[in-house]
Amino acid sequence: MAAAQVKVTLKKSPIGRKAYFAKVLKGLGLNRMHQTVTLQDTPEIRGMIRKVEHMVAVED
Repeated sequence: MAAAQVKVTLKKSPIGRKAYFAKVLKGLGLNRMHQTVTLQDTPEIRGMIRKVEHMVAVED
């Protein structure tokens, strides 16, 4: 059985926001607007997504 995955897409730019948000997005692998990455669905990743949920779109 394959591990659960989650798709995350960057919808809003980190420009003009605290540097913390840009670091979290970089940790998720999001560098460009409208970029989508597929990540393992772990509590650590979910926590990072929760910190920037106002900037990303998430698909299970």
